[in-house]
Amino acid sequence: MEDPQRVIRAVHSESTITVYQAYSPEIGLPAVREGRFPARWKRDRMTWIKPSFLWMMYRCGWGSKAGQDTVLAVEISRDGFEWALRHAILSSHVRGVHPDQNTWQRQLKRAPARVQWDPERDLRLQPLPYRSLQLGLSGEAVRRYADEWTVAIRDVTPLAREIHSLVSGGDLDSAGQLLPQERPYPAPDDLLAHLRG
Repeated sequence: MEDPQRVIRAVHSESTITVYQAYSPEIGLPAVREGRFPARWKRDRMTWIKPSFLWMMYRCGWGSKAGQDTVLAVEISRDGFEWALRHAILSSHVRGVHPDQNTWQRQLKRAPARVQWDPERDLRLQPLPYRSLQLGLSGEAVRRYADEWTVAIRDVTPLAREIHSLVSGGDLDSAGQLLPQERPYPAPDDLLAHLRG
């Protein structure tokens, strides 16, 4: 049964889903130019992708934080995204979802992906009463993300700054009209059943 608190909302097409990340210009700009992450992008570290534009704005301060001042919209294949979800585990132990703490810890060490459900944000970046998916990729999942799943990379920093300027000026209606049109992702129940926590 669908949990209205934990629904993936995203820009998506029949074959792709858009996720957001923020990097320094040294990584972000070559990624946009080449349509793929540059060699200096670390494939051996965990990377977090976020389908929610506003949660990314909360995390990177509208692209104002050092090292997060180039905001990327990364279009990836839905097949890849769903592979990551199938192979993911919740990033914290949840009684009733995991048999016990030790089993969860063993699974977490082996899993190539992990999921957190954090409060979604409004235009003022205040928490909303429902959750937004953050998907952490490591090991095999990072390599697949960078080398197989990525379809396109766009720089949405100007959009972030324009929306932020409108919000700062109190024009929430205009700001809201510029937001990416995120809608519930059609994930089958079995895809998220182990990640509802």
